[in-house]
Amino acid sequence: MEDLNSLIARLKDAVSDFFDTSDVEVSKKFVTLKGKFRVYPEDIMPTLKERLNKENCIPFLSKEKDEDILRIAFFPPQKAKKSSPTVNIVLLLLTILTTVFAGAMNAGVNPFSRDIVLGIPFSFAILTILGSHELGHYFFSKKNGVDATLPYFIPFPHILGTFGAVIKQRSPIPDRKSLLEIGASGPLIGLLLAIPFCIIGLSLSEIKSVEIIKGQPVLTFGNSLLLAFLTKLTLPTLPPNYEIFLHPIGIAGWAGILVTGMNLLPFGQLDGGHICYAVFGKYHRRIARIAFLILIPLGFLWVGWFLWAGLMLIFGFHHPPPLDDITPLDRKRKAIGIASLIAFIVTFTPVPLKYGVLT
Repeated sequence: MEDLNSLIARLKDAVSDFFDTSDVEVSKKFVTLKGKFRVYPEDIMPTLKERLNKENCIPFLSKEKDEDILRIAFFPPQKAKKSSPTVNIVLLLLTILTTVFAGAMNAGVNPFSRDIVLGIPFSFAILTILGSHELGHYFFSKKNGVDATLPYFIPFPHILGTFGAVIKQRSPIPDRKSLLEIGASGPLIGLLLAIPFCIIGLSLSEIKSVEIIKGQPVLTFGNSLLLAFLTKLTLPTLPPNYEIFLHPIGIAGWAGILVTGMNLLPFGQLDGGHICYAVFGKYHRRIARIAFLILIPLGFLWVGWFLWAGLMLIFGFHHPPPLDDITPLDRKRKAIGIASLIAFIVTFTPVPLKYGVLT
């Protein structure tokens, strides 16, 4: 008890020049100081982390009613780990192989022949879109002082040849501004590259009469508001009773739009979950529950939404707070939040894929 009282006294002393403590609560993992900051928390956060680091503690700032909460965790900050890029490179090479293979199949050629080279444009397009998405997260993580790995691409033998890519963040996110920038950078940058690839792919696509392909099994790529606009922009005079058969580059662009919409769903550790918490704070759970309720009826249109709803239940609706959960967003970040919402609306695809006989 004497050691604990000594620790509490040292912690109170460490913050006394900018935090007036009115009450102290102690649990197994935290010392919670309640009171008022005399300065803006973001101005003293670096100093606060440095001082508490000497006590092997990490600060978490939040607010309850009219009181500021300084919750100090009893565990040492994790040191940045050195990682070798070997795994990243091997996974990238494997994903190049699987996406070239998928691209050849999307081009209608035998991927086990010399014609596999026809899958290279698709591979380049899809990896550029997905890679730029993850590199956006990576660079904005570094910008905001968050330790992050390089992207890990995920090879998989299906129509796209990949399940995308991920990065791992190995240190806490400092504040809501950083959380918003890190969450929004990936989908917005990826979308900016998906749009030109989509336009190029549409311009290279075949247009076939419905009568010629009637009665044949066809895989239909779902439409979004953005894709509908780009289609009208690129192919303004599409004749009635004709269908567009997307060029592989167009499929890559379509996939980039689809992935953007899915990543912006407002729950969990998805990009949309980061953005939702950064913008709405404690209300993020309500928004996640509304999104869950919307996915249920959508599952009757495309069964994949049932899977997404199931994942929401498994991983929950909660998003962990950043270290500084008090400092509000500025106008610039609010504008980024609005841009992310618009991006979600125009890229969301209610029925991503549909397979059946054309009638």
